[in-house]
Amino acid sequence: MNIPLIPNIRLGVVPTHLRFVGALVPESGQYPRDASGEIKVVAGMRELCAISPVKPSCVQISFFPGTDPGQVDELIAGLKALDLEVDFILMVGGVNPMNPADEDAVVAQLLPNLKAAIAHGARNVSSTSIEEWMSTEPRHDGAAFEAAIAQNVKVHLRAYHEAGLAGSCIENWNIEFLRPGEFKTFTNLERGWAFVSAANKALGSKFFKQLVDAAHCGDSGLSIAENADLIARIAAAGELGSFHASAKTTRGCLSTDDGWIGALLTAMAKTGELQQVFVELFDHADPALEALRNLDPGHGIDTRDGRTYNQVTADGLTDIARRLNNLAARGLL
Repeated sequence: MNIPLIPNIRLGVVPTHLRFVGALVPESGQYPRDASGEIKVVAGMRELCAISPVKPSCVQISFFPGTDPGQVDELIAGLKALDLEVDFILMVGGVNPMNPADEDAVVAQLLPNLKAAIAHGARNVSSTSIEEWMSTEPRHDGAAFEAAIAQNVKVHLRAYHEAGLAGSCIENWNIEFLRPGEFKTFTNLERGWAFVSAANKALGSKFFKQLVDAAHCGDSGLSIAENADLIARIAAAGELGSFHASAKTTRGCLSTDDGWIGALLTAMAKTGELQQVFVELFDHADPALEALRNLDPGHGIDTRDGRTYNQVTADGLTDIARRLNNLAARGLL
């Protein structure tokens, strides 16, 4: 049975369940392909669209520096042929956005993907580009935290201006914080918002938005009530972005989230600012995420319960669509 989405919300997926290694990450600039020669991400999304009772309307794709432009063209064309709006997740690696010595290198990684996003008519981009993933960098507090924010503002405004984002098709740049361990400094919603607020103040507009990921909020150390309060304050400031429906710790089946997705999705709905929701799961055995499994063994738990990852993701879309429809029925959307 097909499930129509009642509220005017864009519902989609971050197809990390297809794996970074072997699907999302290009090999020598080329996307991995299946036996028929089709890009695996496109093939995987076609299957998901076919089996899901809920038709996703959008997809967030991780874009890595050095990807062959022709490959990007083919990927985007394949996804748009499935009637999916494509958002870019700007991937930055091997550099520290908080370090002035790495400023040019960070901007050099952001620029090609920002320009590609403009070329392909993307309305939204997202990134975790405020800190290096799984770095040995110590946590910054006090004056060091303020310096980290200031350097990040400088880097991201440089990228904004040099990519020509002003007046472009890109309406928002969503910034995502990560859980403690993955990040050391920008590890909760309040700390992530500190950067977003500073960047918008320096830019003079509300272009940067705070992405809310239920998994990272759940693992951040702040309570559901504290996160809900922050969501309301961020929305009131005009700086609330997309929502990631993702289960804390396991990052697997949404049934493992211990209530975080439902509570924070409701908090987002109550603001009147919720526009876009993405279901996001990870493959528990993805080689790219070994460091995360070492950080927390809970990330390596197989939560499929006999299903394929596309089926688990389809179940997630069904769950979130039901929640959104019932939020609408209750007058919260």
